[in-house]
Amino acid sequence: MATRLRPAEPDQVRDALAWAVSEEAPVEITGAGSKRALGRPTNCEVTLELADLSGIIFYEPAELVLSARAGTPMAEIEAALADGGQQLGFEPPDLGPLLGGPAGSGTIGGVVACNLSGPRRVKAGAARDHFLGFQAVNGRGEAFKSGGKVVKNVTGYDLCKLMTGSYGTLAALTEITVKVLPAPEKTRTVLAFGLDDAAAVELLGAAARSVHEPSALAHLPAAIAARSAVDYVSGAGAAVTAARLEGPASSVEYRCQQLRELFGATADVEELHGHNSGALWREVGNVAPFAGDSDRAVWKLSLPPAAAAAAVAAIGHARAAKWYYDWAGGLAWLACGSDGDGGAADVRAAVTESGGHATLIRASADLRAAVPVFQPQPDAVSRLSARVKTGFDPKGLLNPGRMYAGV
Repeated sequence: MATRLRPAEPDQVRDALAWAVSEEAPVEITGAGSKRALGRPTNCEVTLELADLSGIIFYEPAELVLSARAGTPMAEIEAALADGGQQLGFEPPDLGPLLGGPAGSGTIGGVVACNLSGPRRVKAGAARDHFLGFQAVNGRGEAFKSGGKVVKNVTGYDLCKLMTGSYGTLAALTEITVKVLPAPEKTRTVLAFGLDDAAAVELLGAAARSVHEPSALAHLPAAIAARSAVDYVSGAGAAVTAARLEGPASSVEYRCQQLRELFGATADVEELHGHNSGALWREVGNVAPFAGDSDRAVWKLSLPPAAAAAAVAAIGHARAAKWYYDWAGGLAWLACGSDGDGGAADVRAAVTESGGHATLIRASADLRAAVPVFQPQPDAVSRLSARVKTGFDPKGLLNPGRMYAGV
């Protein structure tokens, strides 16, 4: 029978993992379970659930810092920040509905462990860039910490970068400290209609290089735009290219007009104000266009923008895929049939040729066990990853095989 451990205090996490080490029992580490289907299946007999390890410990708006236990719901954190007129700059997505779960069920620990970043990454950086410090328990059953509660911190090694995106394979996070940012006074989104993928990515690149400082840049082909709940987008009857502007009201109004002129030189334009802008970018970040296509495998492709349209077209033509672009073309979300290898051969060939990498975000457990979920590593990097894993988890007990087989 599987063993479920549900600690409510950091000391209980340490005791639980110390017991697992003594028994040499592999442990699956989860929070609320909303991202359990991310990565390869672990098939562990022991599950360490951190959802009860919850609560905001420290929030000082004037210092732009928040600390919370790893199992704290993102909804609780976002509500507290909204009350303080602030936000998480990396705009973490809610992938619950995409992965077959409820909306709003994710935790801060899961967001950091998976390095999940939304549309604002083009301006504010990734989750790892906002991760200031943590406390955790490693695969020896030892509690340790790194970083602190200030933005400028040079104490010891920067283990925050290592833990972000490690998917619980190195340690169980118990407390997390992140940098927060003021929420913008005004938000507007400029839309351009009818561009093909290549022209849209080129236009988004021009916007990114401009002085207008867009905080999000995406392109939705016509079939994807038609699924939007925002009328201006779904009713366009054409592809929609979008750029978001945020900041002080007068600045946003001026930059919006300038960006309309840039976009208007090649396409018809429109703009969205606060409510509709928020709705559109939540759809983009949460991969909402593919949440209902449960029979399709969903891939996250990180690509050089100049090569993005050609790489995605090569996969799409081979697999009858659907897709859209975020991060000015640097990110493409692609959904294709889950039969066979779920598009793995075509995806890997296209991203390798373009110099990018791909992650299988949604697929059945059988498919995630059969094909590499993460981009295969070169031999030298693979050996380094194995050494890092051994350093934190010498018996290989924490989320074994979650990222790569045998690690």
